Order: sequence, then structure tokens, then C-alpha cells
Amino acid sequence: MALTVTVMFAVFSLVITHLVQEQLMVQERQAVEETTKNFEDRLSTIRSDLTIATVVPALSTKNEQSNNQSSVQMSSDLDHSGLSEAIYNNLTNKDISATVYNLDLEKLFQTRPTNYLLSRETLSFGEKFVENSKGQTMYLIKAIKSINGHNITGYIVVENKMTNYNNILNGLRFWMFILSAVGIILGILVSYLLISGMLRPVRQISKVAREVDEHPDETVRIPDLHRHDELGDMASAFNQMLDRMQRYIDQQKQFVEDVSHELRTPVAVIEGHLKLIDRWGKDDPEVLAESIDASIQEISRMKHLIQEMLDLTRAEQIEVLFPNEVTKVSQVVQQVVDNLQMIHPDFKIVLDNDVSTKTEVKIYRNHFEQILIILLDNAIKYSKKRQEVHLSASTDTRNVSVIVQDFGEGITPEDRDKIFNRFYRVDKARTREKGGNGLGLSIAQKLVGEYGGQISVESEPNVGSQFRVDFPIYRPEKTKSRNGKQNKKSKLIKYDEK
Repeated sequence: MALTVTVMFAVFSLVITHLVQEQLMVQERQAVEETTKNFEDRLSTIRSDLTIATVVPALSTKNEQSNNQSSVQMSSDLDHSGLSEAIYNNLTNKDISATVYNLDLEKLFQTRPTNYLLSRETLSFGEKFVENSKGQTMYLIKAIKSINGHNITGYIVVENKMTNYNNILNGLRFWMFILSAVGIILGILVSYLLISGMLRPVRQISKVAREVDEHPDETVRIPDLHRHDELGDMASAFNQMLDRMQRYIDQQKQFVEDVSHELRTPVAVIEGHLKLIDRWGKDDPEVLAESIDASIQEISRMKHLIQEMLDLTRAEQIEVLFPNEVTKVSQVVQQVVDNLQMIHPDFKIVLDNDVSTKTEVKIYRNHFEQILIILLDNAIKYSKKRQEVHLSASTDTRNVSVIVQDFGEGITPEDRDKIFNRFYRVDKARTREKGGNGLGLSIAQKLVGEYGGQISVESEPNVGSQFRVDFPIYRPEKTKSRNGKQNKKSKLIKYDEK
């Protein structure tokens, strides 16, 4: 950046200097040409070769020329007050001087002393510029021609020291140099500060990345950079990525711990039955059949347990696997109730569906079915005498509510806060008899939470339980495209916590 600023300022300085130099040169050249023309107009009236006797009268005023023509002194020095008004006005500029030469290159007239000496070697017409310690000096050399004969009668050299031109350019170059130096220093300083400010968050990100690489279990994160640019967005995205990776690592650990914990019992049971078969089952068909049936039952339970644990793990990756799935509520509710009613013909499942057939929620259809099946299956399992389950579905301005109510055992206040924990069972013995693993409500809670909903329970022992699930309504928003057609834009009505 500093190099860019330096180059731009250098180019700007050169352009400004060139423009000023050109303008000043035009003014200086006009002054020299005007002086030369005035001398030419006077001297061109002389028809013969230029001499002192003819030059001085020609440059004098008309009155003085007529009154003093007989007493003209043969001298090349003439007071400026005796010159014509036009020439006098030109020579008020102290930088300009004029020297008149005859054909033998002898000085005939000189307004001011000059260091330039005209000779045969230096005789060339036109502009010349001579460099010295103070700058440039301009010389204009022209031949004097008579009006009538057009023959050359002498030469004139007009010198312009260009003091104003040199002073302005030297001052301009000086200040341009100072400003360039200051600009370079400021550019370097600003570039250093900007680059340091840009590299600081990059260094922080690199540091965090190295720490996470060395210790994957660390929860170190990039601190808030207080920036609203691409680096701030990158830091935020990096932290979100680390959070997601940490969740996956935790899920993996939890999965391994759960598997090792929950599979210990069925493995032990199967091992016990195999040992029993090894000892007595070979000779006792009854023992053999009982052990085989028990082992098959435990294997089936293990299979169901592993599937539930996989479902629970997948439920924690909803935003990656099913980010844009939408489901019609009424259709799924009706289908689940019909399926369970067919499986449990002894139960009465009462459906109160007030949801419009067009109402949708942002959830994968299979997951919505799974939530309803878990709640209805639990309600059926834990119903004692009254084999009846109620399911109601309704909407308000923002949410869809699904309530599953049973009239079974109920849940004590102590257990109510724990029923959503993994592998928690209120009555472990009875749950085992009914084939439960304590993962169903954990899966339901995880699925509901991942899709932006809420699940709650109200229960009273020996009276029954009521599970309620709320999801925000999904509404497509119509917008007009550039060609005038209407497009649908999704809009999610967020859950309004009460």
C-alpha cells in the first residue's frame, strides 16, 4: 500500500510540476518574443548594415531622434529613458536584456551586461537554453532584416534569466520533495498500522487453530474481534465450525460410553445363556430352547437399542442433513394415528385435528412421524386400566401444538425432570419387560429442539400424563421477481416463548 501511495503521489507531483513548468515557460517565451519583435520593428527600418550610428537613433523615441539627430554620440550605451516606449516597457523586466550585433558579430548595443558572447561557432538562430547554478537561462537569436531589401543587416540576442520561472520551479520541487517524503512516511506508517490490524486477528485465528490441533478436546475459541468486516465474519464462522466439531466429538464420546454401558447387560445375559447351554443345554432340550429364546430376545433388544442410539446421534445433525425439509402437519398426524390404531386394535385413540391441511412446519417428515410415534407408543405402554389415548392438534397465530394424553401410571414430580435424560427409566423392571431402553423421550426432545420447537410434560401419578409439542408455523412469503412473476420465499415464524 505504501508503494502504491508513493507511486501515485510521485505521478501527481510530476504532472503538477509539468503543468506549472509549461505555463511559466509560455509566459517567459512571450516576454522574449515580444521584446525581440519590438527590436526587430525598429531595426528593420535601417536599410544598410547595422552600425552604432544607425542603431541608437532607431531605438530612440521619435522626438529625441528628430531633435538630436545631428548630435548622436557614437556609443553603445543608451539610457533606458531614451528608448521607445514599447522597448522601454519590455526592458523594465530585469531578467530580460537585449544585445545587437553587426554582421561582423561586434556589439553595437546592449541594454544590460550579459555573459553570452555571439560568435561564428555559436551563431544559430532560434531558442537556446543554458543551465547554470540558478537554473535555466533562455536565449533567442534572430537575424535583423531590412524592410525593403530583406537582406540581413545584423543580429539580435535577447536573454531571459527567467528568475521567476527558476524560483517557482525550485520551490515547487522542494515542496514536492518534502510532501513526497512526508507522504511516504505517512503511507508506510498507515500501511503498517492497517496491516498490523489485519494480521492481528489472523494471528489469533492461527493460534487457536494450532491449540485445537494439539488438543482437540480444548474449548478455546477466538475472542470477539469487535469487527464488522470479512475477518470478523471469518472468526465467527471459525468459532461456529469449532463448536460443531466439538459437538461431534462429544456425540462420539457419548455414543461410545452409552454403547459400552447399555450393551453390557444384554451381552452378559447372552454370555450366561451360552454358558448354560454349554453345561446342560446339550442334554436338556428345555434348557436349550429357553436359552436360545432368551438370547434371541436380548439380541433383538440390542439391535433396537443400537438403532435408537443412532437415531439420537443423527438427531444432533439436523441442520446438516435436513436443512430445508417442510412437512404438512395434518396429513402426518392422521396417518400416524391410523397406523397405531391398526397395530393396537384394543386401544382407543381419539384424534382431535383442528389443523388446516395446508399448515406446514419446517421438519423432516420421518422425524415428525418419529416424534408422534414415540409419544403415542409411550402413552400406550404405560396405560393401565383405561386403554384410551387422546391426540389433539391445533394452531394459533404463530405455532402448531400437538398434545398426547394418556390415562395411565403418571409420573412423579421427582422423575418428571429426568424423563428426557438418556436411558432414564421410571420403573426399570417394568420398562425392561415392555422392551424400553429409556431413549425414546431423549430422541423426541432432541428432534423437537433441533427443529426450533419445544416439548413439555404435565403429569400426575395414577391419573395420567400429557405431553405437548410446539413448532413454529412455516409460511412461504411471496415476492416478485424481476420479470414480474411471483416467487416463494420461505419465512419461519419463530416460537414465541410464554
